Amino acid sequence: MPSSSPAPHHHPHYSRATLWLLATIAGVSVANIYFNQPLLEDFRASFPESAWLIGAVPAATQLGYALGMFFLAPLGDRFDRRLLILLQLAALAIALVGAAGAPTLAVLIAASFTIGVVATIAQQAVPFSAELAPAAERGHAVGTVMSGLLLGILLARTVSGVVAQYFGWRAVFGASVVATILLAVVVITRLPKSRPTSTLPYGKLLVSMWHLVAEHPGLREASLTGGAMFAAFSIFWSVLTLLLAGEPFHMGPQAAGLFGIVGAAGALAAPLAGKTADRRGPRAVISLSIALVALSFVVFAFSGRSIAGLVIGVIVLDVGVQAAQISNQTRIYALAPEARSRVNTVYMVAYFIGGAAGSAVASLAWHAFGWTGVCVAGLAAVGLAALSHRRGRVGAESQLG
Repeated sequence: MPSSSPAPHHHPHYSRATLWLLATIAGVSVANIYFNQPLLEDFRASFPESAWLIGAVPAATQLGYALGMFFLAPLGDRFDRRLLILLQLAALAIALVGAAGAPTLAVLIAASFTIGVVATIAQQAVPFSAELAPAAERGHAVGTVMSGLLLGILLARTVSGVVAQYFGWRAVFGASVVATILLAVVVITRLPKSRPTSTLPYGKLLVSMWHLVAEHPGLREASLTGGAMFAAFSIFWSVLTLLLAGEPFHMGPQAAGLFGIVGAAGALAAPLAGKTADRRGPRAVISLSIALVALSFVVFAFSGRSIAGLVIGVIVLDVGVQAAQISNQTRIYALAPEARSRVNTVYMVAYFIGGAAGSAVASLAWHAFGWTGVCVAGLAAVGLAALSHRRGRVGAESQLG
């Protein structure tokens, strides 16, 4: 393999412990994006004079994450990822201190935006795992790190709500400061250095992402497939709270949070999906994943009045979406070993665009056609993913395996 993607005997630090450290880095960092979502009423109580602007807190965080993903994640090809992770952890701790002590809502919004920008540490950890692992184990390595990221996403709201209930919303950010500092200490002592694979100046590094899109049809295919799958995922999760609030459930937003814990099945399935992609090829896993997500929306369509049916559908949906995500990332990391951070950035930007589009479509479908319309929209998104996957070019298939 090229030096930018060393085999285990070339990189003595590749180990299960290193993978789980990267998984922890990904989970702890990405959780900060979701901590504020259960706290909006607490923010409203603390800043009543600015209550109309409370929604800007999660919006600023998400905007910051999108910008950080585009402008910071590609640096992993240019600099030592260990150093980048440490610098971002330090910046994250400072931003969290600002959020914890915010005297006004304006300061909290600014701190939240900064948290979003620097919490993109996961976008260094996932390509780092692909760099450390030999080709035959790359899917398993990516799946292990992604399991940490997914658990961070799924459990962040639950942890935030519990801490805020007993200690107040400022304690949520304060506890994250402590966790971030402890994690930085472990990174200093345990995480190996990475090997930069590019000497391009920063501007040319960003421009080169366009060239990667133009050069690799497989990257375009994976990005469209992944974005469509995440659109389907977002279509369901965006309206679940509305469904549960009405007949016959009459449940509050906390019930939707509990469904997030059910969705942990997807996180637990991530390493298995990675191993299967290593053995049978990622394209086969993606085909199965598309079928699973389609099946989940069929289950949802018949479960508009059934908690049990919704639970089964959530498990099938999350396993399918996360298995496709792991397999797609395994494929794109094989495309350009010297540009893994940049291909990851291209893929994740498309992924989040798909998620945003799915949320918008879900709202329109819900208000126009109700739950049935939401399920049809979800199946349409899965159909787009299937079409993209099926029409993958022969050249891309030979490159990506």
